[in-house]
Amino acid sequence: MSLFSVIEFDKEVGRIIFAIPEFDFDTFNGMGKQLVSAMDAKVIEQQVDADLHSWLIDFEGTHLMLRAEHYSNSVWLESLSSGEALDELSFIVGLF
Repeated sequence: MSLFSVIEFDKEVGRIIFAIPEFDFDTFNGMGKQLVSAMDAKVIEQQVDADLHSWLIDFEGTHLMLRAEHYSNSVWLESLSSGEALDELSFIVGLF
């Protein structure tokens, strides 16, 4: 059984919300890398703010944003603009 599953896929805004094991600010890096690896994507850039991890990832040539907020244990993947990357996001949902 996978560590990750999909809670919601909002096609209108191009966002997947994941269920993942609990993490804190310092442990997300390892958890995030496992999630990115599970979808066979690559991390291009990482940014860390006060309570939010934002990673630009490449999935089969499409750039997506992986975000994680540790206070709410929320992790989501989103297209860079509404309505884009719907096919890629639908495929990722099918992986989980």
